[in-house]
Amino acid sequence: MSERRPMGAEHGQDTNRKSWLEKREDEARDLGYGIQPFTVIIGGGQGGIALGARLRQLGVPTIIVEKNDRPGDSWRKRYKSLCLHDPVWYDHLPYIPFPANWPVFSPKDKIGDWLEMYTRVMELNYWSRTTAKSARFDQEKGEWEIVVDRDGEEVTLRPKELIFATGMSAKPNMPQFPGMDRFKGEQQHSSQHPGPDAYAGKKVVVIGSNNSAHDICAALYEGGADVTMVQRSTTHIVRSEPLMKHGLGSLYSEQAVKSGIDTHKADMIFASIPYRILHEFQIPIYEKIKEVDADFYAALEKAGFQLDWGADGSGLFMKYLRRGSGYYIDVGASQLIIDGKIKLKAGQVEEITETGVRLADGTELPADLIVYATGYGSMNGWVADLVGQDAADMVGKVWGLGSDTPKDPGPWEGEQRNMWKPTQVEHLWFHGGNLHQSRHYSLYLALQLKARMENIPTPVWGLQETHHLGR
Repeated sequence: MSERRPMGAEHGQDTNRKSWLEKREDEARDLGYGIQPFTVIIGGGQGGIALGARLRQLGVPTIIVEKNDRPGDSWRKRYKSLCLHDPVWYDHLPYIPFPANWPVFSPKDKIGDWLEMYTRVMELNYWSRTTAKSARFDQEKGEWEIVVDRDGEEVTLRPKELIFATGMSAKPNMPQFPGMDRFKGEQQHSSQHPGPDAYAGKKVVVIGSNNSAHDICAALYEGGADVTMVQRSTTHIVRSEPLMKHGLGSLYSEQAVKSGIDTHKADMIFASIPYRILHEFQIPIYEKIKEVDADFYAALEKAGFQLDWGADGSGLFMKYLRRGSGYYIDVGASQLIIDGKIKLKAGQVEEITETGVRLADGTELPADLIVYATGYGSMNGWVADLVGQDAADMVGKVWGLGSDTPKDPGPWEGEQRNMWKPTQVEHLWFHGGNLHQSRHYSLYLALQLKARMENIPTPVWGLQETHHLGR
């Protein structure tokens, strides 16, 4: 990068000279209208922004399409207590690391502001207030035809490559329980939950027991609500402190940086372990955590919480890679459960009544608000919405390793399903994951796209077969 930085100033005389700003304004005005982008990225969260920055540095004309008003709004609009559960050393974006005074665990609004700043200084062509309406690939022309609504103006974009960076947590999985239509209170998916301010003194039932459910329950309790968590299946819990010490500390910590392991080196070390054997490295970590936190786990189980350690005892990160769900990094909510301040009820939902939630054992939980912290669907759901169900089925399920563990059906894939590589739908790609993955894998996806723009032969050893539709 440093050796190829632009001059900025243009020395000498030029009666038609344009300033840097004027050139940038010309580009922003023309791209998508007089000049077509080579790539379009649907989704302007951290994934789309990181990939856009990589492509910008590689000289690949790109437009990022985002429905929100500003970069970072996908973070700002989440519940107000949301913070990253990963530490700062794990979460840097490409090219511009967080400053030395950045919090260890980033509050959502700081992340939103950072993404907005980053988008501007990296000079990304970011179309906010823009919604993709339809997309189809024109085989004769070898390009996509993507119709978008750009702040009320219909625009047709014709890129060669289309990337979905809509995020693992962007397609809400809203359950359909009997009686939901008759509930007299308020209902919302966790992604729409605004925070606790309006619910002081109210009875709230949160259905779910993973990260969002815990965060929302804790904030509601602190805000004065009477909150009950409904746990429908086991959850893996690990406290933040031992996870940082035993799970991430050797690669992503201040100590690691002082030992000469910067983020790039840490990423390469971590990526050097094949997925086939990664669980073998993870099991001893979680056995150690189980040992040092034995009293904590005993207290949780005494409170009635149903725990698991993953299908093979490999803990949080393998659950994340395999299914993207089923865990909580504890930053305080577990103690509220232990103390009975967050009420806990295990069981299946039988129906929603006019006044609350009825469980299969006959228990009725009165509620003014029901929050469905029920997770998110496969990213190919966005392909179904935009391109069509046939294309989504051709791609199949997105995410997972094929480990044949719960919610990650076999056969073994060896890589993340359909992520960062060619899919069964030609010229259609997926990018996403947490900030670490958005940073690391954006480079390899960007290089594949750059090679195609430059007509460099890019033979694919073999496209991933479709075994699961992901519906």
